[in-house]
Amino acid sequence: MSEDRSVLGRHAPGPDETVAYGPAPDQVSDLWHGQGPTVALVHGGFWRPEYDRVHLRPMANALREAGWNVAAVEYRREPGRPDAAVEDVRAALAALGPASGPMVVAGHSAGGHLALLASPGEAAVLALAPVADLRLAHRLDLDEGAVADFLGRPPDERPDLDPVRLRPGAGRVTLVHGTDDERVPVEVSESYVAAHPEASLVRIPGAGHFVVIDPESEAWPVVLRELAALAR
Repeated sequence: MSEDRSVLGRHAPGPDETVAYGPAPDQVSDLWHGQGPTVALVHGGFWRPEYDRVHLRPMANALREAGWNVAAVEYRREPGRPDAAVEDVRAALAALGPASGPMVVAGHSAGGHLALLASPGEAAVLALAPVADLRLAHRLDLDEGAVADFLGRPPDERPDLDPVRLRPGAGRVTLVHGTDDERVPVEVSESYVAAHPEASLVRIPGAGHFVVIDPESEAWPVVLRELAALAR
């Protein structure tokens, strides 16, 4: 079975505005203004520089239509400099600030890793097909060495960046993962929940890696449901 990647190239309207949270070109967030709670989106792409936040525009527009304020966070993606990505996501979320009200941080794939790692305080996290266990992802050789490329070293040398080995934040955590995910197998999320049983794992039977960010997919109602539950 091949993964449906159609959402990655689908056209969707751009944001209402783009705001900077730092001086670097990638230290920006795209904003879609809605009437409800705020969801901050952290994109995936195995932390590689060729993947940016633009592919989340279909998701961002659909969430705004569903009543959310949406922020799509960009961050520096520099192989071997993982702290830059983590620091950027933390800074971007802090810049959204208390004025945005209660916030859910939703990250996909590598963005799910960053959401689990960098979400502030009481913020709830929705991790969509996340790379939530770096050691297991490294053993599985996801995206041909993506973990080692990101860290610049084996994951055993950076336990401080591995969500499965860290104490979770105070907010609620839900993981959503397709059982037919070929990019990040569901066992990666299962490993995280085994280590942190206070987190919830929602498996979507037959779903792949990209459908969890695709508003036209059968998985989308599950994503909306879990987001709404975390916002309550």
